[in-house]
Amino acid sequence: MQVSYRRKLWSGLKKCGQVMLESEKQALQRLLEELHLEHRDLDDIIDRLHSAGQFDPMQLQRMKKRKLKLKDQIAQIENQLIPDILA
Repeated sequence: MQVSYRRKLWSGLKKCGQVMLESEKQALQRLLEELHLEHRDLDDIIDRLHSAGQFDPMQLQRMKKRKLKLKDQIAQIENQLIPDILA
C-alpha cells in the first residue's frame, strides 16, 4: 500500500460520528493488518538486535519510537472499527 493512500485513509479517521461504508471498513481492516505486520516485524528486528549485542543505540531508539507510533495508530483504527457500545 502506498504511503500517500495510508495518509489519506488515516486523515479520514478523524471524522467522528459518521456512518462508515463497508468499503471504508474493508480498507481500514487491510490497513490494520499491514500495521500489525509492521509492528511484529519491528518487534522481531529489535529483539534480534538486542540478542546480537551489536546495534546502534540511535537506530534502536528510532525503531522503538516507530513501534510505539504504530501501536497508537492500531489502537485508533481498532476504535474506529469497533462501535462504542456505551454511546
